[in-house]
Amino acid sequence: MKNDTLHFRGRYLSMLERDGWEFVSRCNASNVVALVAVTSEDEIVLVEQFRKPVASFVIEIPAGLVGDNDDPNESILVAAARELQEETGFSAAHMELLMQCPSSAGMSDEIISFIVAEGLTRTGPGGGDDSENIITHTIPLDAVDDWLTEQRNAGKMLDPKVYSALHWLQSGIAL
Repeated sequence: MKNDTLHFRGRYLSMLERDGWEFVSRCNASNVVALVAVTSEDEIVLVEQFRKPVASFVIEIPAGLVGDNDDPNESILVAAARELQEETGFSAAHMELLMQCPSSAGMSDEIISFIVAEGLTRTGPGGGDDSENIITHTIPLDAVDDWLTEQRNAGKMLDPKVYSALHWLQSGIAL
């Protein structure tokens, strides 16, 4: 916005101030997509990767940036399909925007677009791009609570978006 004061600009993040409030903004993307993806066998698709800012392995739903490739005008659904394939090796027959939410409204202007992905087919290895080392997990929905407890007990962190996805699936909001 015009009233924003730039305090710092890095390769990926900027620190800004708006009306006395400091916050961060991404320089290299226009949005974030996060996928609520379930296989035809009623398994939720989760990913695991080491996240340097928290110095831990984190269990997450597949997600990624919109417009961080060569196309700054990339659509949300195109980015969602790209990230699903890149991170998990799955392609979806149907994807739909579920809702858009702030990721951390007091710290960032980032908006997450939650996408429901249906009709999944494994079409590649997944694992992320050259800078990522992602492990894909497909966990039966009726066993996911115990599995998540095991992961937490093993010292891994659980991203809260996983619980949002599970709520939407269990309540029938998604799928």
